Amino acid sequence: MAEKTRRLIIGISGASGVIYGIRALQLLRDTDVETHLVMSKSAEMTMGYEVKIKPSAVRELADVAHAIGDVGASISSGSFNTMGMLVLPCSIRTMSEISSGVTSSLLSRAADVVLKERRRLVLGVRETPLHTGHLRTLVRLSEIGAVVSPIVPAFYAQPTSVDDIINHTVGRLLDLFHLNVGVVGRWKDVS
Repeated sequence: MAEKTRRLIIGISGASGVIYGIRALQLLRDTDVETHLVMSKSAEMTMGYEVKIKPSAVRELADVAHAIGDVGASISSGSFNTMGMLVLPCSIRTMSEISSGVTSSLLSRAADVVLKERRRLVLGVRETPLHTGHLRTLVRLSEIGAVVSPIVPAFYAQPTSVDDIINHTVGRLLDLFHLNVGVVGRWKDVS
């Protein structure tokens, strides 16, 4: 296992698609990236509907797991140096809290800190359709420095399974942190 030299916060909200956040943790396990997980109560509930893995096992995938209510955790401080934060999936509620700066949990507080420190914040928004209020919130997030990256599958890599789609999507989101975990079919590699 590689020595951990960089830190990345992974937030998992309660939107459908919790497997994306779980897969990010799985893919980062054997890298030099120290993962800090914060998961909402809604995410734990969604896991019960969508995946067979229990929240306790997801927490074990992270190097450090923070309780959602621990607003005094290391990741709530700008002095705690990280590469940034990936919120995957990002619910509409979470994106709205981040956009407004009115945070109610460690997940939205950590994202707010990432923005104020001018670090990379990537939001894997998982909702459709979107009304005008959602779209305005997404624009506001982009204006204040977040990278809004809706979870949309790419088919140029010719996926043959749901896992292929999940891996490619998560790999592309990790690319935004300059992390190549070896699961993205690059355009030049596609035949």
